[in-house]
Amino acid sequence: MQLGIVSPIVTANPGAHAPWEEKAGIAELVRVAQAADRLGFHHLTCSEHVAVPTEAADQRGGTYWDPLATFGHLAAVTERVRLMTQVLVIGYHHPLAIAKRYGTLDLVSGGRLMLGIGVGSLEEEFALLGAPFAGRGERADDALRALRASLGRREPSYHGSHYDFDGLVVEPHAVQDRVPLLIGGRTARSLRRAVELGDGWVPFGLGLDELRTLLAARDLPAGFEVILSPGRMVDPIGDPSGTTTRLARVRAAGATLVTTAVEATSADHYCDQLEALAVLAKEIS
Repeated sequence: MQLGIVSPIVTANPGAHAPWEEKAGIAELVRVAQAADRLGFHHLTCSEHVAVPTEAADQRGGTYWDPLATFGHLAAVTERVRLMTQVLVIGYHHPLAIAKRYGTLDLVSGGRLMLGIGVGSLEEEFALLGAPFAGRGERADDALRALRASLGRREPSYHGSHYDFDGLVVEPHAVQDRVPLLIGGRTARSLRRAVELGDGWVPFGLGLDELRTLLAARDLPAGFEVILSPGRMVDPIGDPSGTTTRLARVRAAGATLVTTAVEATSADHYCDQLEALAVLAKEIS
């Protein structure tokens, strides 16, 4: 079973982070990332929000490290673990801006980029950034097609309903032949978007029964990734059997990759938990 890590410290969602993370910084994040890299974990995550309204921060948290700066630093201190945005709000960016900035990240990381993409739901943030909120789903579909046509291309060309460009050089660009585009969401529409325009689906906020129902209603292409979470943090040292059971349930629900967080009281404890989790993952496999 391949496991990724919900990077600690870089977000502070209520109920989904531990007290030690509040005083931790880049040094602790590097230690965790290097442990994950050494132990063979598949990926690290980082989410995107520019500015969260105070009222919304009470519900979804107000701490969001910028993924480009964060991953740029982690790329320099790790060797193989993949770097996955979870998620980038596509409506905040021109597709060529993503192709250039994250294509450069793909270059400097040696082809380790995975682009988790979301349509976005925070209307105030759209307004702040001057991005249209109404019709964002249709615009996102066009942006995804434009992004697919641009990633890894020195001279991208695209002619769509919202984005139209040609005769431009984007250098440097992504080095992977096909940067994975993984679509976030919690609806059948997001799964449809992932199947038609992406390489995988990263759902959130759904129970395992709901996930099974949605996945059973779709013919998934070969190689399509379904990246699920076991929910709350796991405790591989304190509760190995419970951890194994939860991971196995997620895999049985259709996960091809699992992204998880672990309970910890410090960065050292987090790394110890990763050691134990890596052993359990091998046993499950």
